[in-house]
Amino acid sequence: MSTVYGIRIPKKLRELMASVDIDWQKEISGFIEARAKKALMSKYLEESREKLEKMKNIDNAELIREDRES
Repeated sequence: MSTVYGIRIPKKLRELMASVDIDWQKEISGFIEARAKKALMSKYLEESREKLEKMKNIDNAELIREDRES
């Protein structure tokens, strides 16, 4: 299943694209997929760093004590 996503490009660019034998749908879809995955990985990495920074402030001895008491 697919959807349509339209963009505006300059007329000269469209003419240039038409002058070469390239599957533009495949090229553009591949680029967008790679770029989206890269952006998502960056987002997850940043979230992980933030969580790791918060975890540095946790006292391990206190956690162990709480665990034993419960």
